[in-house]
Amino acid sequence: MNAPIASQLAQYQTRRAALMSQMRALSGGGIAIVRTAPEVPRNADSDYPYRYDSSFYYLTGFDEPDAVLVLDANAQHSTLFCRNKDEEREIWDGYRWGPEAAREAFGFNASAAIDDFSANLPSLLANQPAAYIQIGNAIVERDVASAVTTLRGQQRLGKMPPQQLRDVGAVLSEQRLIKDASELATMAQAGKISALAHVRAMQTCRIGQREYTLEAELLHAFRTSGSQFPAYGSIVATGANSCILHYRAGNSVLNDGDMVLIDAGCELNGYASDITRTFPANGRFSAEQKAVYELVLAAQDASVAQLAPGKTFDQYNDAATRVLAQGMIDFGWIQGSLDGVLESGSYRQFYMHRCGHWLGMDVHDCGDYRVPGTVGDNRPWRPLQAGMVLTVEPGCYVRPAANVPEAFWNIGVRIEDDAVIIPTGCELITRDVPVTVKQIEDLMRH
Repeated sequence: MNAPIASQLAQYQTRRAALMSQMRALSGGGIAIVRTAPEVPRNADSDYPYRYDSSFYYLTGFDEPDAVLVLDANAQHSTLFCRNKDEEREIWDGYRWGPEAAREAFGFNASAAIDDFSANLPSLLANQPAAYIQIGNAIVERDVASAVTTLRGQQRLGKMPPQQLRDVGAVLSEQRLIKDASELATMAQAGKISALAHVRAMQTCRIGQREYTLEAELLHAFRTSGSQFPAYGSIVATGANSCILHYRAGNSVLNDGDMVLIDAGCELNGYASDITRTFPANGRFSAEQKAVYELVLAAQDASVAQLAPGKTFDQYNDAATRVLAQGMIDFGWIQGSLDGVLESGSYRQFYMHRCGHWLGMDVHDCGDYRVPGTVGDNRPWRPLQAGMVLTVEPGCYVRPAANVPEAFWNIGVRIEDDAVIIPTGCELITRDVPVTVKQIEDLMRH
């Protein structure tokens, strides 16, 4: 693992300082405990490829497992607990920083062995106004509960457990929601890599191939362009499979007349991209395929027009839904007025998801979609701000049904791009892959 360069190091230190500032504002200080993700066994003696916890990495840049970050907000002090050096394990598994080298390279105030964390936790938590932990992380909750029990037995010695238990994830979600310039640059590059992968898949698509063949083209493009992982399991769906929202690339054959839906994106240096394109396996849209495709594209255009600072999260979803519902009425698939169809929800036969989600270190990134701090079933939707990143992904999925002409059956279309909110509106960072009918046909013809 490489040490962060000076600008990256300053970035991680700034993020830690911002979290500690929020802790002082919310509870007069306290201790934050952020543990990275554990290694996950795949089978008898091998693990899945390791991927760190996003919030831990956001604060540290440290990508080894078995590590915990502790922040003391009032002392403005950071401690990393990590694995000791171990020459024997390094022969098998690779380099380990060890506490001392990690402290210096990653800019922590102190460091210690992870094996000493549990024993040190009671003294770290003693007489603190609050403990900020990853609520729902069983390991952290167990460790903190044990430390609190220890402190309760030491109250006559003047050692009190924290008076509040807070979710550090809620604070970090707000912090991570607005991306800084370096994050946006990384995400733009991830978008370019993923766009190139989609182009490669379109160019290499041939009748008679199987879905996993196109998945292999995607993975090849991701890795050779410097991406470390796919951001999620790639969806490559042909024919009727294109109407299954979370279908994974399987062994179905691409047949003449099929539509192929690919939802795939790479992860680059901890940040995800997320693109969906749908195209005809034979390179030419039929009249029905073109009609559905252009309806979805019009819905995406209407949605993009609603992405700007001050617009609320629901507005871009509603814009897409109105276009799609009107198209379904025009096709004769559903009956009634537009307002009536929207109220009844009959459009959900063909469009059953919302138009997008936050994007960042996680493909479904953290951040409240409603105004933070509000309560109730009708909490207001969150206004958009510059620096937010979200996906725009309307779709239309036509399964065989009595109310639909057979020529439309098994046409599933989704079009997805990644949008950065900027002061004047939004910027789509994934448009290096064709999106119009003509662009797609022209690309696949060559």
